[in-house]
Amino acid sequence: FVSSLFLGVGKTTLIQKVTQALKSSGIPIDGFYTEEVREGGRRTGFDVVTLSGKRGPLSRVSSDSSTSRREYRVGQYVVDLVSFEQLVLPMLRNVNHGSDAEKKVCVIDEIGKMELFSQAFIQAVRQTLTGSGTVVLGTIPVPKGKPLDLVEEIRSRKDVKVFNVS
Repeated sequence: FVSSLFLGVGKTTLIQKVTQALKSSGIPIDGFYTEEVREGGRRTGFDVVTLSGKRGPLSRVSSDSSTSRREYRVGQYVVDLVSFEQLVLPMLRNVNHGSDAEKKVCVIDEIGKMELFSQAFIQAVRQTLTGSGTVVLGTIPVPKGKPLDLVEEIRSRKDVKVFNVS
């Protein structure tokens, strides 16, 4: 897992370059990364992009400061949980149900506050990490403020190596 204290350090770029190198070596790989969405020079949200080329919104800036009961927010961003789960969960289930004979790499960029609103995602990540035929290449945030349970669980696993980038 790749971790960083700072935004914009290049965690996703690093993941994308490693993904390209693995793909060109013929290693079976699937997964997703998150990408900034910018309009007029300012960030307006994030998209989820699967390695098979599907794309959908993860979050968007909301000008409305009132929160409805079913709205998930991180700062100024409203998380589109339905879009996120529709893109990511089928891919993770597919990785988890492959044959153990074939070692696979699963890219999960990232496991952060927005993604962790999804209980189904948390379950799928845990399953992927315990699957014997899968190596996970992912990104996690550096702990600041209230720790995120799944992130700390990942960080403390004996079979996980965390690389801090700066």
